[in-house]
This record gives sequence, structure tokens and C-alpha cells, in this order.
Amino acid sequence: MSDPVPLDRPWYEFAGADSVSSPSLLFYRERIEKNLEEMIRIAGGPERLRPHIKTHKLPGLIERQMELGICRFKAATLSECSMAAQAGAGDVLLAYQPVGPSVRDWLELVLTFPATRFSCLADDTATLASLSAAAVARKTVIQVLIDLDVGFHRTGIATGHDAELLYSELNSLPGLRPGGLHAYDGHITDQNLDDRAARCDEAFIPVSTLRDTLISRGLPVPRLVVGGSPTFPIHARREGVELSPGTTVLWDAGYVQKFPDLPFLPAAVLLTRVVSKPSPDRLCLDLGHKAVASEMPHPRVEFLNLVGANPVMHSEEHLVVECPDAHRWKVGDVVYAVPRHVCPTVALHEQVNVVEAGEVKERWTVTARSRWWRKE
Repeated sequence: MSDPVPLDRPWYEFAGADSVSSPSLLFYRERIEKNLEEMIRIAGGPERLRPHIKTHKLPGLIERQMELGICRFKAATLSECSMAAQAGAGDVLLAYQPVGPSVRDWLELVLTFPATRFSCLADDTATLASLSAAAVARKTVIQVLIDLDVGFHRTGIATGHDAELLYSELNSLPGLRPGGLHAYDGHITDQNLDDRAARCDEAFIPVSTLRDTLISRGLPVPRLVVGGSPTFPIHARREGVELSPGTTVLWDAGYVQKFPDLPFLPAAVLLTRVVSKPSPDRLCLDLGHKAVASEMPHPRVEFLNLVGANPVMHSEEHLVVECPDAHRWKVGDVVYAVPRHVCPTVALHEQVNVVEAGEVKERWTVTARSRWWRKE
């Protein structure tokens, strides 16, 4: 039996760490609860939230959010949609445009889970035609939101006349029902809150104008789904919108640094170990590309108990750092680190260890990390 951790321990340390394999991902239950409380407080109520589940991909966190009154969710993949439906979610938006065989698979998923109200995005006439044909063939009706490009230039159709025409086409096609508008402003990442708010408000004006134009023409616009984590509190000031933050559930080192005004806590930590000491000032950790998101430049983690570490080499299974007190560390010592980008980091791990009251209480399988929504 492991010795208990002292009560004055740092928040990330826990009893039994010596029995947890590395590299491992840890979720801290109390911090997740705090983040969920803040999400609901900022939104003004759980009914205004449609949180993105791409960050955690876990049915346990879907179920916990539903216990708190959150009843709508947003997903990026069919696997995430399936996971949410199996967890009991009543309303799931696929924030992606189905193309190719995904149209067929999307219809099959929708019909497999009739208790869940599904919707998806589209920004293209060919996609609308494919969805319409598939829905008619399956003798069903699916809800579609038009995806708007408000400046990120990743997906969506620009607000304006073309978007109005596309929405009209959506309204006219058999098998489809207009679900409203979706506007993700992922390009708005100003560190200064006033600058971020000004840009967010400016980007929202054409969305609001388009909604009013469509309604004046007698077209139904049931919802506006807007924003991401950085602009979540700004959109929360508006009436009549659904708010879809995602990273807020777990937070990460990148957002801590970028958005000091946001009151969320890092709740996901990587446990890694020293596996070699190749030189007096270097430590090699078992925290390679396969354990932490590596699409961004270094630093890819913020070390919590390793001071002054500077990454010098990163490969599939190894992270080599130089640090002034490397001589104090032994092979096998535990190092804790917060990922810079938590969403793709979670997707690298089959399981997470859930830490509560200073010890690992559960181990959750990351259900929706697979791309396949059903077993063949």
C-alpha cells in the first residue's frame, strides 16, 4: 500500500502515483467540477450551453453535464455523436459537414439512435443535395444548420446574399429541415479582453443581420450556435444564442497563458517519468509524440514540478529536456505536466485516470477517440 500524500501537497500530487504507469493522463475531478460550475455561471444557466465534446470524448463527462442540467452537445465526429447518444444525450449537433460515404453513415447513425435529436452542418449546395437524397431514400427528415464563415476561413459560407440563398435552398429541399445558423469564431484569440470582445461583437453583427433577414422572409431560424471557449463569455451576454465552449471542461496550459481573464483551471495532467539521464544537465522523459499533442511548437507542456526545463529533443516515445537541477532527479522519478493543447492530447490516450480526494478513484476509457462510430 502506498504512503498517503501529505495534506499540504501540491494540487496535482496524489497517493499511489508510484503505481500509475507512465505516460498517463490524469483528470482531476474537483477541478472539472469547478470548471463546469464556471461554465454554467457564465452562461447564466445550463439550458444556454451546447458544449463541444471533442475535448474529452468521454461518456462520464456527458453524463455529469446532464446531471447539472446541460441537455445539448456539439461533436466533431460520428464516433463522438454515437458516444453522446449512448450516454443519453437528447440533442447532438455534428459540427461538421458530411461528405462522401459520411452522408450514408450519418443517416444510419441518426436512425440508430431515435431517442436523440441530431443535426449537422452544411455550407455547400452539393452537400445539401446529397443529404436530401439520402434522407428521402431512408424516409426520414434531418435537421441541418448552415455553417457561416465569420473570419476564421476554415469552413463555412460567408455571411451575406450567398448564405441567404443557401438557407433558402435548405428550406426547400425534401428530407431536410432548417436548424438555424452556426458561427465559430476561432480566429478571435486576442489576449486583451476588450480587444477580443470588440472583434467578437463585430463578427457577430452579420450573423444577427442574416438571421433577421431570414426571419423577415418567413424562414424558420430555430437557433444560433456561436463561439468557442475564448469568446464564450462575450457571447454569453447576448440573448437567443446557444453557447458552445469545449476546452473549458479541462482547460490547458495554452489557454491559461493566452486568456488570463478566463476563470477555468487546468484539470488534465500528464504523468511522466525520467527514463534516462543522458548528460549531467539533461533528462529524458517518456513523453513522446504519442503521449502529448505535438502539432504546436515547444513548449508542448508546462511542467509543474520540474523548474526551468527547456525541451531540446522530441520523438515518438521520448522528450529530452535540459534543466539546471537535472542532477537532483533520479531515473524513475515522477514528473507532472499540463499539456499546451489538451484536446488532441486526450485523443492519444486509451484511458484516463480520474483523481479525486487525492487518489485515483476510477479509470475511464476514452470512448470516442476512435473514428468508427460502431463496431463492424
